[in-house]
Formats: sequence, structure tokens, C-alpha cells
Amino acid sequence: MRAFWELAASSFRRQLRYRVAIVATMVTNCVFGLVRASLLMAAVAGAGGEIAGYDALQASSYVWLGQCLVGVVPLWAVSDIAQRIKAGDVAVDLLRPVAPVAGWLAAEYGRAGSALLVRVLPMLAIGAATTGLALPLHPGQWMIALLSLILAVTIAFQGWLLLNLTALWVLEVRGYLNLYMIVMNLFCGLIVPVSWFPDWLLAITLVTPFPSMFQAPIDLAMGVGSAPATLAVQLFWVVVLGGLAEWVLRRGLSRVVIQGG
Repeated sequence: MRAFWELAASSFRRQLRYRVAIVATMVTNCVFGLVRASLLMAAVAGAGGEIAGYDALQASSYVWLGQCLVGVVPLWAVSDIAQRIKAGDVAVDLLRPVAPVAGWLAAEYGRAGSALLVRVLPMLAIGAATTGLALPLHPGQWMIALLSLILAVTIAFQGWLLLNLTALWVLEVRGYLNLYMIVMNLFCGLIVPVSWFPDWLLAITLVTPFPSMFQAPIDLAMGVGSAPATLAVQLFWVVVLGGLAEWVLRRGLSRVVIQGG
């Protein structure tokens, strides 16, 4: 357990060293937040003031809470582990005192924690000063949302891990990663809340892990839905995807050849 936390802390400190990148990302997040909030609020206004229970202020809140999580939850193509497999560096991961999946997850928690630290307050402040926010005041609701966020980061990591582990069988994974990114960003609630989807598409979306990767913590922060039910669904996907990733890794390592060895 100590090694797990050391890996997470090391990743946390490493990410905070890239100060220029952090500032550039914050500016980009701000611009896209303003664009997204304007579009969703215009859609609500065009629909008569409400879409699927969201009024203009709630739509704005959804966007800015989402901008807090962009960069915390890994939404873009993640290929670090695939590159380590391709280069043979996965052999080093296998020699560490932490199991490979646990070690990779620890590094992901450290990265996510550093992103959360520098994003939340600036994004909420900008949202409140521009398009407006309607946020809960009770600390308990924020704690539930934080727990949901930890589960969301875990599920998103596990999804990317499964795609990266295909590098144990194929030579090039970028096509799979880019296709997965498109599907994930559509169904996780990044573009619009999934409750805005047509009924048939919503039904498909809710049987996938994607809403649990992004929309779930936003919903709980906004007081939407049942917290026990949302957390139970997230825990279900953590167990399923985690078990599948461990199985795939064991199967892949039983046949992988690194540098001819």
C-alpha cells in the first residue's frame, strides 16, 4: 500500500511541474467552457426554457462542472501503457513491488489529483462570473460527488487500459484508441447531458459504462438522480472492467515476447 501511495504522490508532483502547460490548458478550458455553455443555454432557450429537466442555469452549471473534470477524467486518447508494451518497458512494471494494474492506477490517481487541484476553483469562478452557476451548498453533496469522481476516474482509466492492452496482440493501437475516444466522448455526457438523448439512444447509453465516467459525478454535484443508485452502478463497472483488465493482462503476458526474450 505504501508503494501505491508513493507512485501516486510522485505522479502528482510530476504533473504540477508543467506550469506553462497548466496555464495553456486553463485558457483552452475557459474558451471551450464559454462556447459550450452558450450553445447549451441557446438550445434550452430554443426549446422553450427547459430540456429534460434542465433550465438555462442548470445547463450552464453542467457545462462548468464538466470543464472542471476535463483533464481530470481521461477523455482523450491515452496510449502511455501501449507505448510501454511496444517498447518493452512493461518488463520494468512487472518487476515493481506493486502489481502492474495497481501501479498504473496509482499514477493515474496522482495525475487526476493534480489536475483537479488546479482546475476546479478557476473554472467555477469563471462560470459564476459569466454564464452563472447553480451549485449545492451542503458539504455532504460535494463529498458524494468527489467519491463519484474517484470512481469515474477509475472506470475511465480501466476503459483506456483495456484498449492499451490490445498492444499485446497488435502492432498499432492508435486507430482503436481514436475510435474509442469518439464513442466515449459522445456517450459519457461531454457534448450534452445523456438525458437529452432520444429515448432509444438513451437506453443504449445507460447500459454502457460511459455515463459513469463523466456525467455521474456532475449529476451528483447538481443533486440529480439517486446517489446510492449512481454509486452502485459505478462500483459495478469498476469491478467488471477491473476484473476484465486483469484477465486480459494475464492472457497477454502469457504470450508476449519483449526484445526477443
